[in-house]
Amino acid sequence: MKIWVDADACPNVIKEILFRAANRVAIPVTLVANHFVRVPLSPHIKSIQVESGFDVADNYIVQQAEAGDLVITADIPLADELITKGAHALNPRGELYTKDTIKQRLQMRDFMETMRSSGVQTGGPAPLNQTDRQNFANKLDAMLAKYHKK
Repeated sequence: MKIWVDADACPNVIKEILFRAANRVAIPVTLVANHFVRVPLSPHIKSIQVESGFDVADNYIVQQAEAGDLVITADIPLADELITKGAHALNPRGELYTKDTIKQRLQMRDFMETMRSSGVQTGGPAPLNQTDRQNFANKLDAMLAKYHKK
């Protein structure tokens, strides 16, 4: 298993959790973004800068990720593509997207986009809080524990 990170919008606190996990269990973590992302010196952590452009980083992750890999992303269409490919998708709030939940999340995303397009102010997601960080860390640890049992 490898961990891929949709790093353009990934909160720094989540990156720090991933960096500690990468070194703790010696698992490869790759951050992909269309801008430079600083990562600590580690044989397990690297950063890849792709060209700027719509979905360039997402497309790179889809091309590189394999079945069983874990991708950290809040991008629901990206998560859908990854799940179809057999990878796992976990958002920075600790929600694991599954075949059962991703279609509902896509529908809600599309509904909210329609609302915004018609002029309704929907606001954005709430700021990441301590509970979100803890949920993410717990879900990541559970997934890494399953991986190491194999």
